Amino acid sequence: MMELLVSDKAKKELEAMPKQLYEDFLNHMEKIQEIPPRKHMKYGIPCHVEKVTKQARLIYQIDAGKLFVLHCFSSHKDYERWYRSYR
Repeated sequence: MMELLVSDKAKKELEAMPKQLYEDFLNHMEKIQEIPPRKHMKYGIPCHVEKVTKQARLIYQIDAGKLFVLHCFSSHKDYERWYRSYR
């Protein structure tokens, strides 16, 4: 199992979420620690993305056996805004 590290930005995003969505993110992080999917983002963005719900997205990196959670977006609109900043 990989070590889980959560960025300060992601912690703030998680704290602002409703309780059920917060729990969904935590459950998904545990799942990724055990079996990390390798779906990279497009446009050379050095991150991975996972759908937590239909709208929510988890942005993370894997490096040296560690899982770094960078962002936790509760809506697709927030995720798209962040994603477009790399284009």
